[in-house]
Amino acid sequence: MPCTTILVGRNASYDGSTIVARNEDSPGGQFEPKRMAVVHPEDQPRVYTSVESHLTIELPDDPMRYTSVPDALPGHGIWAEAGFNEANVGMSATETITSNDRVLGADPLVEYVPAQGKEGEEGYVPAVPGGLGEEDLVTVVLPYIRSAREGVERLGALLERYGTYEMNGIAFSDVDEIWWLETVGGHHWIAKRVPDDAYVTMPNQLGIDYFDLSDAEGEQVEHMASADLRTWMEDNHLNLTMMRPAALDDMLDEIYADMPDEPFDDDEDDQDHEDGFGDLFADIRDGILSGDIFNPREAFGSHSDSDHVYNTPRAWYMQRCLNPHDEWDGPHAAYGPEADDIPWSRVPERKVTIEDVKYVLSSHYQGTPFDPYGRRGNDASRRAYRPIGINRNGQLAVLQVRPYVAPEHACVQWMAFGCNAFNALVPLYGNVETMPEYLENTTARVTSESFYWENRIIAALADARFHDNAAHIDRYRQKIGGLAHKLLRETDAAVADLPAAEVPAALEAANQRMADDLRRETDALLGRVLHTTSLAMKNAFSMSDN
Repeated sequence: MPCTTILVGRNASYDGSTIVARNEDSPGGQFEPKRMAVVHPEDQPRVYTSVESHLTIELPDDPMRYTSVPDALPGHGIWAEAGFNEANVGMSATETITSNDRVLGADPLVEYVPAQGKEGEEGYVPAVPGGLGEEDLVTVVLPYIRSAREGVERLGALLERYGTYEMNGIAFSDVDEIWWLETVGGHHWIAKRVPDDAYVTMPNQLGIDYFDLSDAEGEQVEHMASADLRTWMEDNHLNLTMMRPAALDDMLDEIYADMPDEPFDDDEDDQDHEDGFGDLFADIRDGILSGDIFNPREAFGSHSDSDHVYNTPRAWYMQRCLNPHDEWDGPHAAYGPEADDIPWSRVPERKVTIEDVKYVLSSHYQGTPFDPYGRRGNDASRRAYRPIGINRNGQLAVLQVRPYVAPEHACVQWMAFGCNAFNALVPLYGNVETMPEYLENTTARVTSESFYWENRIIAALADARFHDNAAHIDRYRQKIGGLAHKLLRETDAAVADLPAAEVPAALEAANQRMADDLRRETDALLGRVLHTTSLAMKNAFSMSDN
């Protein structure tokens, strides 16, 4: 399923939080209505069967309560997508990613094979279940993990046992760490810890571009992987990393990332640091030569022309927003929208806010010739690349774990439904028993009583007269944002001295207040957009009827 992800390490975020954010986009040609939910231990299945792959697995008997964003319409699985559990661990699953022929030949995807014939008749062949996929992962992992690292370990074990029928990227977060796991073929996987001072951009491509197998096989400080990854890669000739200029550039990036911001005090310090950088350079060089260090994007990812239209431009634009003083345009640009080597992680120019995350995940190449609503470029350039804020956005979940409040109210799940170019994020505390009806009551019926459908209606109306409605959308978004931060500040203070048993009810009340404010402002926005767009109807006539 098409999506876009950004991950923000705690030292790169505005308040020391870990932030995991992902758009879930519907497949082409359809909308998939979404809703909020809280899953209680008594409602969690003990035996789980996937609708897509017909895989049945037994689950542990001690699940925790967790939030989720499941499909609203029954019949084709849960698709829980994103949430927090009681241990303040977040999970976002999944970012659909790409692969190549060599990987799929070395470890084929585990796809469901329907039965042939009728049971009891000659020649009958029973069905063969497929592996795990996006439909299943939050449900079978999130209720059972107590850290981001445990999330990687549990999912990795499930992948090795049951396999998967698709290539996916999955994020896990807690108050200290974010880990990103990418599936590789049917049963293999790699995972990398997001640097604390960096952000990561993921646009439907296998993204990790630097991996240390010796760490994954040893202390696992920043890397983890399926146990046989090295021998599997060697047996199938998958490592494409060479000692070429691009590889040397990667080494220098690693070295420069560790350089101090302040100048050295004296020549002796200067020489010590130069010696240290030289040692690091040599270590990376030796790692490449030994096979310990490699580029997974080259080994496991895709290199197709369609990536340059659908995927890489999104990473280019997100990084353009967060590192704006780099050269992004023209012949001297370090990276263009079709570059295959846009870094997986970068240190931002300034600390990243919730509003920054919302902006990049709502973007449509503003300020470039590629903006479909823009006045630069031409008709061809404005349709050249797939936007991030696309009509098929279904939901955006931003998982924030805050280190400066008590664990009982540390987790905030910011949510937006519908097309991100026309909606707003609202914060919902995660340690609750229920979610507000306005976000939970999505049905097949299109109605303004549902936050999901009301945003869909607003987007369709506002898009028709984008520039006329832009000010309405901007004022709405800022009004909701201000109310959101005010509510968090006031609620944090109000619950700080409450007994732990009383906190969930207070958080539920805060969530309801936020939903009430959201509904009032969204109703008002719908009225303004409806009026503005109706003025441009083809049967409009301005002469007074009086």
